[in-house]
Amino acid sequence: MSSPAPASEASSSRNLSTVWPMLLCLLTGFALSQAYRTIASIMADGLRTDFGLSAQSLGSFAGLFGLSFGVAQLLMGIGMDIYGLRRTVVLTFPLTIVGAALSAASPSYAWLMLGQLLIGVGCSPAFLACTMFIARHFPADRFAYFSGMALGIGGLGLLFTGTPLAWLVQHMGWRSGFWLLALLSALSWLLIFLKVHEPALASDALPKPGFMEALKGFGSLLLLPHTWGIVLLGMVSYASFLTVRGLWLSPMLMDRYQFSLIATGNVALATSLISLFVPSLFGKLDPGPRKRRQRIARFALLMGCIFTALALVHHPMASVALLLLMSAMSGYGTLLYADVRSSYPRETTGRALSIFTMAMFLGAALMQSLSGVVAGLAERHGTDIYLAVMLMIAAMLGLGALAYRFIKPSPLLHQATH
Repeated sequence: MSSPAPASEASSSRNLSTVWPMLLCLLTGFALSQAYRTIASIMADGLRTDFGLSAQSLGSFAGLFGLSFGVAQLLMGIGMDIYGLRRTVVLTFPLTIVGAALSAASPSYAWLMLGQLLIGVGCSPAFLACTMFIARHFPADRFAYFSGMALGIGGLGLLFTGTPLAWLVQHMGWRSGFWLLALLSALSWLLIFLKVHEPALASDALPKPGFMEALKGFGSLLLLPHTWGIVLLGMVSYASFLTVRGLWLSPMLMDRYQFSLIATGNVALATSLISLFVPSLFGKLDPGPRKRRQRIARFALLMGCIFTALALVHHPMASVALLLLMSAMSGYGTLLYADVRSSYPRETTGRALSIFTMAMFLGAALMQSLSGVVAGLAERHGTDIYLAVMLMIAAMLGLGALAYRFIKPSPLLHQATH
C-alpha cells in the first residue's frame, strides 16, 4: 500500500475535529466485524442442534471467517493502494450484508458456510481501513494510542455477542442474530457512504501503482527476516484470544460447569467490557520502539500461562477470573501494531500493516480450525476437549513468542526515538 503521510504533512492538512467523525463511521464497520467473528460461541448450541455439528465442524465454521478475512487482506491492501480507502470499503462491505442474510436463511451447513465466507470477505477492509486512516491523518508519535482507542471503540461489537446476543438467541433463535446483524451492517455501510470523505494529502498526487507493482511491494517485505518474527507472533497473539472468546468460551462454561446460555453471555459481556479499555491503556503505556519488543514477548508468554491455567483449573469462578484476566491482557496487541509501524520505512508502513492484519486472521482461521480438530480427537478418545484445546493454544502462543523474541528485529528500531 502507499505510505501514510509524514506527520508534519498530515498535521498541517486536516483538523482532528474533521477526521474524528469519519474514523468513528469507519469504526462502525470494524465493530460489526468484531461481532461477526465472535458469534460462534453464543450460537454454538443452536447450530449443533439444528445442523448436528461436531466440534470439528463448529471449529471450521468459526475459522472460515478468519480464513476468508485473512486471504482477502492482500487484495484489500492492493485495492486501497490503487482505488483508495473509501472506495474499497464501500464496494466490499455489502458482501457482509448479503452473507449475514444468507446465514440467517441457510437451510443447511453448506449454505451457512457460504454466508460465513461472504461475511469474512465483506468485513476484510474494516480494521485495515481504520489503521490506515489513523496513520494518514493522526499524529505519527501517537499511533499506538489512537490505534488502541480504535480497538477499544471497535470492541463495542463484542458487547453485542455477550448478553444481548445470548438473550436474543435464547428467545428468538440463532437466525434472529444474523438478521439483526444484517440490518446493522446495512446502516453502517450507509453511514460510511454518506460521511467518510478523506481529506486530500500531498502524497495523494503521486502516481498510483498498478496491480503487479503493488503485489511486488508486498512480496518484497516477506523477504525481510524481521517480517517473519512479526508475522509468526501476529498469527497466534490475536488468534489465541479470539479462539476462546469467539468459539469455546460458551461451550466450555456450559459443558464444564453447567452455566446457562445467559450466564455465559454475561461472562462474554464482561470480557468484552474489559477489552474496550485495555487497548488504549496499553497504547498509552507504550515504552517506545527500543523496549517494546521485549515487553511484547513477555506479555505473550504470560498469556500462554493463562491458557495453561484454563486447561488445568476446574473451578467455575477461577475459570471466569482467568477469562477476565485473558481479556485484560489481550490489549498488548496494540503494541504489536506500533511495532509494525516502527519496523519499516514510512513508504512501506501501509503494506506492512496489511501483511500483519492478514497474518492475524489467517492465524485465527488456522487456530480455530485446528482447535476443532483437536477437540474432535479428544472427544473420540474420551479426553476433556477443553483441556486439549487450551493446551494447544498455550503451545502455539509460546512458539510464536519465541520466534518473535529470537528472530532478528528491524534495524530501524535502533534508530527510533519514539
